[in-house]
Amino acid sequence: MPGTTRAEIRTLKVGRYVAIDDDAFKILGMSKSKPGKHGSAKARIELEDIFTGQKRSHVGTVTDTINIPIIEKGSAIVTHIQGNEVHGMDNKTYQNLILPLDKGMNIQPGGEIQWVEAMGRYKISRDH
Repeated sequence: MPGTTRAEIRTLKVGRYVAIDDDAFKILGMSKSKPGKHGSAKARIELEDIFTGQKRSHVGTVTDTINIPIIEKGSAIVTHIQGNEVHGMDNKTYQNLILPLDKGMNIQPGGEIQWVEAMGRYKISRDH
């Protein structure tokens, strides 16, 4: 999967991220069971989609490998708002960004926003 790396489930921790079915999720909780007579130890991971907020769980053996998304974060200055898109300029690279506008955000041209990118999708994480 592009934009990801791989890691064993046993190395994951709460607050980190995983990628399942082309979506990026934040780990909300984990529980591990002991190995049984005929099987290996299992892990149950409670997840929340970082773009939609939808919750889900994933179960696998602790030795399974899982995709880890490469998360990029940054800040940008809002140049203008057009429909449901926020146009901004990245503060480090001066690259133009087009981000989806979330309902309830107080974004004004000339203001600063924080953004998150994972697996080719962008989200405004905070407005100032």
